[in-house]
Amino acid sequence: MPQVQPASFLTLHYRMSGPQGPVIIDTFGGQPATLSLGAGELSPAIEQRLIGLEEGSRHVIELAAGEAFGERQPEMVQWVARKLLNELGDPNEQYKPGDVVQFPTPDGLGNYAGSALEVREDGAVLFDFNHPLAGQRVVFEVLLIGVLD
Repeated sequence: MPQVQPASFLTLHYRMSGPQGPVIIDTFGGQPATLSLGAGELSPAIEQRLIGLEEGSRHVIELAAGEAFGERQPEMVQWVARKLLNELGDPNEQYKPGDVVQFPTPDGLGNYAGSALEVREDGAVLFDFNHPLAGQRVVFEVLLIGVLD
């Protein structure tokens, strides 16, 4: 059976959850995911744990707190002025705590997400740019459907 290599192309079902069990992503009920290892689609710690696993196998991988998505970084919780939000998106958007907003990277080639925590009267929004599972134990369940080198 083919085994996962550092640059393998994978077809898989996976489920990722945090320490209290809320599922963050789950493909088992729908279409499987396809991805290339090393392309940044999974955290490096998860990718490393997949290497050597065989096609057709199913595994539950447990990662220690902070291993999958790093530790929480307080400096990644920042206020964003309403003026900047208007420039980057819809000026009529009404933000509320819990909203997840996509921001462009400085080079304009990608994006990253921030979760709104608080909204001030002047329209500024406090965003947490940490990964939702940063600093937490992560359980990653995987069914490797196909492995191509």
